[in-house]
Amino acid sequence: MSYLRPILSILCILILGYSCKKAKGTDADLLSMAEETEGFTWYKFNDAILEKSTGSAHPQSLLRTKYNATASSALDEEGKVTEGTVFPDGSLIVKELYDDENTIGRWAILYKQSNHEDADDNGWVWGYINGDRSVAAPASNKGEACISCHSQSENIDYTLMNKYFP
Repeated sequence: MSYLRPILSILCILILGYSCKKAKGTDADLLSMAEETEGFTWYKFNDAILEKSTGSAHPQSLLRTKYNATASSALDEEGKVTEGTVFPDGSLIVKELYDDENTIGRWAILYKQSNHEDADDNGWVWGYINGDRSVAAPASNKGEACISCHSQSENIDYTLMNKYFP
């Protein structure tokens, strides 16, 4: 029985280490919202998985983007983001980034909540969660790894779908 103690200790360390990687707090809340399947509108009203654009810094090769009911109020009759839009608080935009056509490798999440402690200067809370539900970049970083790309010309309130998928 004494041989079980080291094995159990190692097992506990592995479990604790694994659980520490998992999304918690704001990141877990963002992941939960991103995984919802009801009440969303797809970009251009189409849920097809697209090849990533030349302007994407994401390592995954495929994507699709969905908008909650609040964010979709800013889509035009073609399902594209209306020029000049500033998304209202409560807007949730989820970019599902795929490793292959069946496997989400990461979620890139924008959640407009101006009063949130993790919101950037424009009111967005940024989520970047891996497919295994670990955090790629915490929301507390306020999008610091994302803003430089999302600030490029022709962005609409940090969104770039219209630019790269007109």
